[in-house]
Amino acid sequence: MVTPSPHEQLFHQEAGAGVPLVLLHGFPVDRRLFAPQLEGPRAGVRVIAPDLPGFGRSAPSSTFTMEAFAERVFGLMDALELPSAVVGGVSMGGYVAMAMTRLDPGRVRGLVLIDTQSIADDDAGRARREATAVELERDGVEPLVRAMVPRLLAPGADPALRGALEVMMREQPVATLAATSRGLGQRTDAKDILSRFANPCLVMVGEHDVVTPLERAEQLRGLVSGAQLEIVAGAGHLANFERPAQVNAALARFVASMR
Repeated sequence: MVTPSPHEQLFHQEAGAGVPLVLLHGFPVDRRLFAPQLEGPRAGVRVIAPDLPGFGRSAPSSTFTMEAFAERVFGLMDALELPSAVVGGVSMGGYVAMAMTRLDPGRVRGLVLIDTQSIADDDAGRARREATAVELERDGVEPLVRAMVPRLLAPGADPALRGALEVMMREQPVATLAATSRGLGQRTDAKDILSRFANPCLVMVGEHDVVTPLERAEQLRGLVSGAQLEIVAGAGHLANFERPAQVNAALARFVASMR
């Protein structure tokens, strides 16, 4: 079901019924990253996939930090009358999910961290984010597409997936991408937040992820008491997009264990 949203609310899609599972997309794409989860929700799971501010069909934000995005996701939950939800994110979406646990951990019933990491950028990383923003403002999105797509998908990924990913990237506003790149560089380390998180946590990582590889996922698992780790065979940095059957099954088991 596509749910139109007023200007101040995030545009989102949802499917299924049961325990709410809010899924947050990465950079530089939108809610369509979760098409495989929206098309095949498991019994007892209500999948909710918003466009983060400025992405897809959501209105932009005045601030593009992970905390500002987190506040807007809480606003969507308020509009949907959800006091709490399982919150999951891929890459940047994971950073937003971790920011939500910092701002209001009581509303995060469970945490799903897919192809992401807890650490903040160092000085060199922030410099690269700024260089990306400057390049976007100067040259548009095409150089970003050429640079990122080979790193986001596993070697030998389905060409149709590559094409869909490129379409999503090209359709995002350049101003949003540049501002978000800078916002990503401002994020804070989440190790302290995760070490205090007391609810269930599932960490997933693509077997061939070169952006946030297995060692980063193992660090996440070690931070959250009782966290589970799922290695997604054959996937790169967008495991849910490349290998939806394994990811959907893991999500269903995780949510079922919470019921």
